[in-house]
Amino acid sequence: MTESSKMFLELAREVRGQLGMSQEELAHELGVSFAMVNRWENGKTTPFKLALKQFMAFCTTNTRCGRLNLEEKDAGS
Repeated sequence: MTESSKMFLELAREVRGQLGMSQEELAHELGVSFAMVNRWENGKTTPFKLALKQFMAFCTTNTRCGRLNLEEKDAGS
C-alpha cells in the first residue's frame, strides 16, 4: 500500500466518522457503489480521478457548512 493510499483510507474513515455516515450513505452521496467505498477504506483500491474529485468536493462542501473539520494533522515534517 502506498503512502497516498493509506492517507486516503484514513481520510475517508475520518470523514465518515465525523459525519456519522455509513459506507453505504457515503457511497450514495458520491454516486459510487458501497463496494467501492469499502475497498477504499480497506486499502484494496484508491479512487479514480473523478471519484476523488467528487470526494474532495463533498469534503469541501461539508467543511464550509461546518459539519466537517479536517484540520491538517502534523505529519512530523
